[in-house]
Amino acid sequence: MNHFNFEFIFSTLHILLGTSVGPTDPVVTLVEHFSSSNDAPVPWQMTFQEAATPIMEGIISLHNDVMGIIVFITIFVCWMLARALYLFSEDKNPTPQHIVHGTTIELAWTILPSFILMFIAVPSFALLYSMDEVIDPAITIKAIGHQWYWSYEYSDYNTEDGDTIEFDSYMVQEDDLELGQLRLLEVDNRVVVPTNTHIRVLITSGDVIHAWAIPSLGVKADALPGRLNQAQMFVKREGVFHGQCSELCGVNHGFMPIVVEAVSLKDYVSWVSSKLED
Repeated sequence: MNHFNFEFIFSTLHILLGTSVGPTDPVVTLVEHFSSSNDAPVPWQMTFQEAATPIMEGIISLHNDVMGIIVFITIFVCWMLARALYLFSEDKNPTPQHIVHGTTIELAWTILPSFILMFIAVPSFALLYSMDEVIDPAITIKAIGHQWYWSYEYSDYNTEDGDTIEFDSYMVQEDDLELGQLRLLEVDNRVVVPTNTHIRVLITSGDVIHAWAIPSLGVKADALPGRLNQAQMFVKREGVFHGQCSELCGVNHGFMPIVVEAVSLKDYVSWVSSKLED
């Protein structure tokens, strides 16, 4: 799993201070717990975050397959160019051959790319359709983008007074961060969802265009004023998943993060009960 290498940093500090780092060291224990339970970007990251949904697993798999094809094509084309530069130089062939047309090679470099594109299209279309399909969701969450925070509604649950679970989610300021929290990525109210459950997220905006995006969950949908977009999630493991608004929505665009916490169904029921009692 991608995470900040806090353990290396604290180990280095222990060495510089002349203290030992053991398996029961509370600082290292805290770092290991934080690193194993958060999905967030890391410095110099060049790969995807670890997938937590079948959709993200499909995205990563398709990316890897297409990258293999691209690498093969790149090597082949570079080899062809190198051979052409080597064999058709003026020193080796002062009198070039006057070839004006080649039917065979024309057919080959027209038909072969078409087959490659069709080979790529089949899994990509299947993935696109699966991303758009919402299978009988058990929970519906509404995410509303504002300048510059998110509001959430759990309309499936109602109190005796008819109230639903609603809350705003603001970024935690740097001065208020606690040990282990991520700068510019932590919020005061997380979106809590159960694992192994079909979840539908309805996404809209109250002012300008925003985008609700969480890389580990394979979700990225625009929040448009006056319109509803929807996305689906099926989180396979517990964890804390960090995302951000991915649409340029104003001066504080980089300060409206998204945090989804996936818990067991039992813990989710307890969370819903506590929210309804508040």
